[in-house]
Amino acid sequence: MAKSNRRKFKIVRKLLVSVIIPAYNEEKVIGNLFTSLGKQTFMDTEVIVVDDASKDRTVEIARKYTRKVYLRRHAERSEQRNFGAGKADGKFLLFLDADMCLSPDVINQCIRVFNLGKKVGAVIIPEESIAHNFWEKVKAFERSFYNLEGDQATDAARFFRREAFEEVGGYDENITGPEDWDLPESIKKRGYKIGRIKSKILHYERIPNLFSLIEKKYYYALKSHKYLGKQNIPIFSSKTIYFLRPVFYKNWKKLVSHPVLSMAMFLMFFIEQFAGGAGFLVGKIRNL
Repeated sequence: MAKSNRRKFKIVRKLLVSVIIPAYNEEKVIGNLFTSLGKQTFMDTEVIVVDDASKDRTVEIARKYTRKVYLRRHAERSEQRNFGAGKADGKFLLFLDADMCLSPDVINQCIRVFNLGKKVGAVIIPEESIAHNFWEKVKAFERSFYNLEGDQATDAARFFRREAFEEVGGYDENITGPEDWDLPESIKKRGYKIGRIKSKILHYERIPNLFSLIEKKYYYALKSHKYLGKQNIPIFSSKTIYFLRPVFYKNWKKLVSHPVLSMAMFLMFFIEQFAGGAGFLVGKIRNL
């Protein structure tokens, strides 16, 4: 029997922003995220870390910045996030990965968007990839296309009005990978609007090699059939097929001006597409 996605959340006691961070062995990066949170122009925040039994100093570092550090051993990301939301006191929820940093005005700009009206349920924050090795630069090049004007196929909200988050039951714990798309789409179906800001999240990709991308794509695709079925999305669409995303062809001049990165990006697409397709088929056949 499928696990119910309905959860009971605690009553909000304060008007603040709860920042929720799932973590596993993030000692090299999580301190940078806390530093960026401390530099926000909007300071009425609390930070909640949900750790998956890290074997390094992640918990030790996190406890220097927040008392709300919790252990959820062997939990998928959606479950970690929902657990963190259940421990949160804020009216607004911001979900971040430990390898991210925020531009100083991110939270402030999100709050301004919510102040435009109660029907704004979530806010998209554009992400800029920080790259060091070649494949990180290729992935950063890909994501730079999405940030030009926003991209409907790839945009995913991270900042939520708690009321909207709870109304749809939080993140769907039956989905791993596409849950970032699934939640705002479910919120939008309830009549809420999705806003967008200009300030960015800086995301440290940490791609050691091409194989790591293949492995990640395969794993996230294992339960993608559940997301596609739930949201009535065709198997062959811009959500699932990189080569069908208009943003690349609309900006063909950028492709032409960076031939090496462009060729590497399309090679990466082909390999990731194969890995994602394999994961989708395995997950569907095994009903994962």
